[in-house]
Amino acid sequence: MRVGIFSEIYHPIENGVVASIDALCDGLRAAGHDVVVLAPSAGSSLEPSVRIPSLPLPTRTSYRLVIPFMRAEQLSRVKNLSVLHANSPFVTGWMGLRYARRFGIPLVFTYHTQLEEYAHYVPFERGATRRAAAALTRAYANAADAVVVPTAAMERRLRTLGVSTSIAVIPTGIDVARFAAGRVRPDLRARLGLEPGIPLVLYVSRLAREKNVELAFEALGALDGSEPHLILAGDGPERAALGAAARRSGLERRVHFLGHVERAELPDLYASADVFVFPSTTETQGLVLAEAMAAGLPIVAVDSPQTREVLGETGRLVPRSAGAMAAAVGEALRGPKRDQSAAHLAFQRFSLELQTSRVLALYEDLQLRRSA
Repeated sequence: MRVGIFSEIYHPIENGVVASIDALCDGLRAAGHDVVVLAPSAGSSLEPSVRIPSLPLPTRTSYRLVIPFMRAEQLSRVKNLSVLHANSPFVTGWMGLRYARRFGIPLVFTYHTQLEEYAHYVPFERGATRRAAAALTRAYANAADAVVVPTAAMERRLRTLGVSTSIAVIPTGIDVARFAAGRVRPDLRARLGLEPGIPLVLYVSRLAREKNVELAFEALGALDGSEPHLILAGDGPERAALGAAARRSGLERRVHFLGHVERAELPDLYASADVFVFPSTTETQGLVLAEAMAAGLPIVAVDSPQTREVLGETGRLVPRSAGAMAAAVGEALRGPKRDQSAAHLAFQRFSLELQTSRVLALYEDLQLRRSA
């Protein structure tokens, strides 16, 4: 099978969507299929990929403004694909839809992002922006032959928005064995100037307003009887604001910003921490939750339908309250250092092989329906 992955973002950018695309590509290639990623030009020549012309946006971001144009040889490559798989309802997504209809190729859309939860980035009235984002998601999803969501909670969300097309619930996979094999790195504490016995609470994600990171700061300040340190692995638009928030709260000494961490280094980082915190409620799945589970790291997360679904009977779900999160983190620090039930569940639910087999079954079903 020849699969074309359309995405608005790709390397050299690294985030959850790019990690999800990489995981799907790795799984499909390991199963013997050809995959090409069609993404904006961004000074990277990673292969196999087709780079679509793009321009820098007039803001401080590495995202690009896509120009919907392809050369004749690129179009010829698209025409010979078996399935087109879009990962955004923006320019590359509509390009994928246009070529799918033009060449009679099935189109799949993976719903990665609750766009309405990002309305604060747009300089317009919040309610109107949320309605426009919902309308865009609904229109694009209904134009696709099938939609992939990582959790049943997101299927319900799309149905609420008015999506009527076929929806397949397929959790995003990770290299479970790699995250389970992380090594404890004593040099991490030494690098941060910390004594060996100091507890480490870990957060891995973009530093952005919708991630609710300040709740983790408040919980850290509310902990009684211990002084764990919070490690933030990731970068983003709220980095400066969060640094200022840590100083205002008197937590500057106990909050450590690692900046961007290469994915190859993440397994050891999970293995070296004592508790993982997840304050966000805006994810469609939360890839880092699956990674922390595979590492067997005790997890404290703010309760939401999708997070509850991902964690199952593992982890500690708390209301959106600093006190509740602090109590749960304290309890986790006093409990077992590793959660073997979480690691076992990660192997059962989030393996690349399982994701690949389900996605391939969807592709094959769409091809059969198209040929019929």
